[in-house]
Amino acid sequence: MEDGTLHRFRATNTILATGGYGRAYFSATSAHTCTGDGNAMVARAGLPLQDLEFVQFHPTGIYGAGCLITEGSRGEGGILRNSEGERFMERYAPTAKDLASRDVVSRSMTMEIREGRGVGPLKDHIYLHLNHLPPEVLKERLPGISETAAIFAGVDVTKEPIPVLPTVHYNMGGIPTNYHGEVVDIKGDNPDTVIPGLMAAGEAACASVHGANRLGANSLLDIVVFGRACANRVAEISRPGDKQKPLEKGAGEKTIAWLDKLRNANGSLPTSKIRLNTQRIMQNNAAVFRTQETLEEGCQLISKAWESYHDVKISDRSLIWNSDLIETIELENLLINACITMYSAEARKESRGAHAREDFTVCYLACLFYCLFFLAPTCFYVVTAIVSPRCLQTRDDERWMKHSLG
Repeated sequence: MEDGTLHRFRATNTILATGGYGRAYFSATSAHTCTGDGNAMVARAGLPLQDLEFVQFHPTGIYGAGCLITEGSRGEGGILRNSEGERFMERYAPTAKDLASRDVVSRSMTMEIREGRGVGPLKDHIYLHLNHLPPEVLKERLPGISETAAIFAGVDVTKEPIPVLPTVHYNMGGIPTNYHGEVVDIKGDNPDTVIPGLMAAGEAACASVHGANRLGANSLLDIVVFGRACANRVAEISRPGDKQKPLEKGAGEKTIAWLDKLRNANGSLPTSKIRLNTQRIMQNNAAVFRTQETLEEGCQLISKAWESYHDVKISDRSLIWNSDLIETIELENLLINACITMYSAEARKESRGAHAREDFTVCYLACLFYCLFFLAPTCFYVVTAIVSPRCLQTRDDERWMKHSLG
């Protein structure tokens, strides 16, 4: 970016550690650079991405900024309220209330928003109240939260609620790899076929160690373990001075032509408008609340968003510090990841881990019926004490114990 020059690096091995694509959503804890660049490079090369429908959410990210408000704030007595001032978690989790698990709280918040009880001008978020707690408690036990809310939400937690929204926290899916970190062509006849010289680690990779939902702190462990695995594998298969394959004739010309086409794009839609539309589609249709209806609508909308990218407009034609061009390249990467996520989520007809579909659950009333007629009636109270009263997740291992590719 500094001097506008293009550089080509020749390497026997390339390790992608480009992070996730959280910024495909309106609310994400990810850095603004987490635009799924490595994933998109692999997809453009014709290789499949794996399990992108599994996206982990944290229930309380600051609306518009994404910065996390720790669950400790609710542990100290924080309360979630809708536009009617109702403490709605009492309906969804009568026993745990605001201290229910992340997925239950996130889905409950989303249901409130979808049913028109969100707050703000667009009714698209929820209020987290800490202002009923004594100021000395907030100062002593939640000083970081008070400061974060002031900086990123512009609120004084002793007087005002914090605007929050279920926020993308981690992508379980990504570039399929084996335990060495080597990228595999999983769509071929032999799913263990290694792509020579290409590796991936961290959130960009999908070695499937997290399954359908990641446990806390495991992302740091992931990059340490598989980053080292990649390094060890390179040491095994390469030696200093190894000869490299000659470059193909015209290598890089296609990429430069693609870059130049984007730099001179003269459509009618600015990058920011297409990006915001994409993020809102993902937040509304492929977040924690998923049904066949929302996902089918999401597939149509995200396909239109992809088509709208062909009408993008870039104002800056230079190559030096052209942030407009960089963001437009990143937007294409976001769209690639978003489209695969949406279509993969629609295709997976079950609930599994972070992919929780409301139309593939055991109904609350069915649970009551089963407990009353087949088990002791007291079992019903035990069940409802530990799960959301709306539903229980159901997996379909017979038909869906498999990876999705896109």
